[in-house]
Order: sequence, then structure tokens, then C-alpha cells
Amino acid sequence: MTPQAFYGDAYPQLCAAEQQLVDLIGRCPVARDSGEGEGAVLYCKSRIKAPESMMRKLEKSGLPPTGRAALAYMHDAVGVRAVCAFTDDVYRVASWLADRPEVQVKTVKDYIAAPKPNGYRSYHLILALTDGPGAGTTAEVQLRTIAADFWAALEHQMKYKHTVQHEQLIRDELKRCADEIASVDLSMQTIRELLSERF
Repeated sequence: MTPQAFYGDAYPQLCAAEQQLVDLIGRCPVARDSGEGEGAVLYCKSRIKAPESMMRKLEKSGLPPTGRAALAYMHDAVGVRAVCAFTDDVYRVASWLADRPEVQVKTVKDYIAAPKPNGYRSYHLILALTDGPGAGTTAEVQLRTIAADFWAALEHQMKYKHTVQHEQLIRDELKRCADEIASVDLSMQTIRELLSERF
């Protein structure tokens, strides 16, 4: 089934909301007031949630697997991921987005401060667009470091493999890698702060 068929008349608005958020994040100012033009966001990915994925999520929640139910009860039909170099940029982008007049923050989940048990670290916002072409649409924005994005991409691949040998060993290794990546992120943040000190 195509997204157009699943989401029906709402599909063009979902596309407009996706583009509006990508454009908004693209306007996020430089990472620091250094005047060096260093961007807070390295790159951005976006998508309209695939019908099959949304139907599985609806059924798991005990809801009918329809586009109408998706739009009424789910908030991630539109998803945007912004990837930053440093952890403080993640928080800077989150704060900047929260101050935009065209969006309203509905919920925040800070998996950087409180990682998931498997080691997943990311900052999630559910935003409602209140103005512009996507007004009336809710969307999920994920913010994470490039190191955490690398880990999440590999973990996602592993999670959706149907037959995995040595599953517990792989989960343990992924958790260990997640902890090491968090340590590297902290070290890189410290190095950046040392380099930016003014004498």
C-alpha cells in the first residue's frame, strides 16, 4: 500500500509538514557564537512513516490499522532526525526549536540524560505545527550525535533481522558499544570546550 492510499487526503499536509520541519531545522543558527560558521546540525533525514510500519504500531497499541487511526492517535506519521556533532548542540537545537513560534512542544523524551536499557541515546520531541503549510500536524523530531546515530543505525538493522545467532551476545556488545560511544561523545565535547577557551 502506498502512503498516499493509506493516509488519504491528509497525505499532502503530512508532506508539507515534513518539508516545513526540514526547512526550519535548516535555519537553525550556528553551533556557537564563535563567528566561524560551524553548523549545529550536520545533516537531517526525514520520512513519512510507511503504512506497514504504522499498521504494526497501531495493532500493537490495540488500535485499528487505518490511516485515520494513525492520524488521530499516533504522533510520528511525520518523522525528522537531525544529527549533530556534539551533545551540547543537540540540546541547543532542542531549545531553539522549542522557542519557534510555528511549533508547540507536546512531549519531550531525553534518552541522552536517561538512556534506554539497551544503550539508545537520543533526544525526542513531539511537535505540533501551529503555523505554516503543515499547521495542525504533529511530528516526531529526533536529535542525536553522529556517533549515536551510527550506533542506532546498526542496532536498528539487528533488531529487524528475523533470525539472529548469539542474540544475547550481540545485545551485550551493542550495549557496551553504546556506553563507549557516550564516553567518546563526552571526550569530544571536552576537547571542543578546551579548544574554544579564550586566553
